[in-house]
Amino acid sequence: MKIEFPKTFFWGAASSATQAEGREREDGKGENIWDYASKEYNHRFYDGVTTENTSYFYRDYEQDIQKMQDISFNSFRTSISWSRLIPKGTGAVNPKAVEFYNKMIDKLLEKGIEPFINLYHFDMPMELQNQGGFENREVVAAYKEYAKTCFELFGDRVKYWFTFNEPMIPAEAGYLHDRHYPYVVDFKRAASVLHNIIVAHCEAVQIYREMKLPGKIGIIMDVIPVYPRSQNPADLHAAEMADLFYTKSVNDAILKGKYPAKLKEVLIKYDQLPEISATDITLISETSIDLLGINYYRPRRVKAKECLPNPEGVFSPEWFFDEYVMPGRRMNTSRGIEIYPKGIYDIAKKIQTEYGNIDWFVSENGIGIEGEEAFIEEGIVQDQYRIDFLKEHLTYLKKAMEEGSNCLGYHMWTFVDCWSWGNAYKNRYGFYRLELETGEKSVKKSGLWFKELVQQNGFD
Repeated sequence: MKIEFPKTFFWGAASSATQAEGREREDGKGENIWDYASKEYNHRFYDGVTTENTSYFYRDYEQDIQKMQDISFNSFRTSISWSRLIPKGTGAVNPKAVEFYNKMIDKLLEKGIEPFINLYHFDMPMELQNQGGFENREVVAAYKEYAKTCFELFGDRVKYWFTFNEPMIPAEAGYLHDRHYPYVVDFKRAASVLHNIIVAHCEAVQIYREMKLPGKIGIIMDVIPVYPRSQNPADLHAAEMADLFYTKSVNDAILKGKYPAKLKEVLIKYDQLPEISATDITLISETSIDLLGINYYRPRRVKAKECLPNPEGVFSPEWFFDEYVMPGRRMNTSRGIEIYPKGIYDIAKKIQTEYGNIDWFVSENGIGIEGEEAFIEEGIVQDQYRIDFLKEHLTYLKKAMEEGSNCLGYHMWTFVDCWSWGNAYKNRYGFYRLELETGEKSVKKSGLWFKELVQQNGFD
């Protein structure tokens, strides 16, 4: 049986500035929170690898884009580094950054690859973080100005724009769960950051609309579908609460124009509601997007709480549910996360039924494997496991599309093995292998399979 996709389908991969570009002497780039944290909190980073080199895209972009064309990409998502373009976050623009991004965009277009450009991928300029980051409304204003600058510089050629990648993560990982800098643990501050990111998103969309540019603008969401342990009412309630905090809190605001009433009730009850103005509520209600990106890696399985939360502890969504370890679940042991291809179908159906069947695409999906060098035979990584992973997810995606889901494309994470937040190069994700010592990039078996997939618009 052939699994076939439309001829207009977007095929490619996703990356981000901090994880791919690296730095070179005198390139004018300002410091961001990852440049800072990977040096000052080096013990938190796998093998102590900093952001200095990452995947050398800043140096190798011409050869890299050729490698994308070699495996038939027709689109590629990356981000602009705010601190490269505007080193202090506000003020003077770095001419070397403008030159780099212009050349990158032009090279992609020359090779028939549509640039999908994201404005913010976790990389707050350090100067602005020192002023409070997204806790500070002046930083929201700075982001709006940064977005406007990008649209002015590159909006004549870039037709697909995204305001944020995974807006939940800077709030949840940076201000509640101690994974990202500034390593704050405080729910109310996290909620304030998330709200201000949503406002910043709306401001950028508004600017884009005012400029009447000939493209589309959207956002990239990390959606983790929630599954209850059972149909017991207590388990169902746990799943509802997990979904409310981690999905609906941001998705409803951006896709429905309002926060869920139940979330507000819970936050008022526990005195965790951040400051939200009537102007913000109006802005959110009046802002809509053209295109939604969905990052999907794993499901979230939950059950009713087994113990009462510590009344002296830090308020968090986990007060309302426990993780459920389902017997027999299939695991990616390198990452410690469950592999569940049907989740991509369930997300597609949720978009179709709950969010107006908006146009969307898979903006990230992939599998990170530790020790891939063990799979090298005759000079190539024989990553059949990645091909199987892709086939399973794409089969479920096609099923959703046959049932009316408006999915326009699929981007794997990632083009070439890249530096991961905290994990550095522990797990490899790319269609191309990166040799850390030499910087050499060589195609894997999955890259050659992907080329055939794109050329045939499907697979058997």
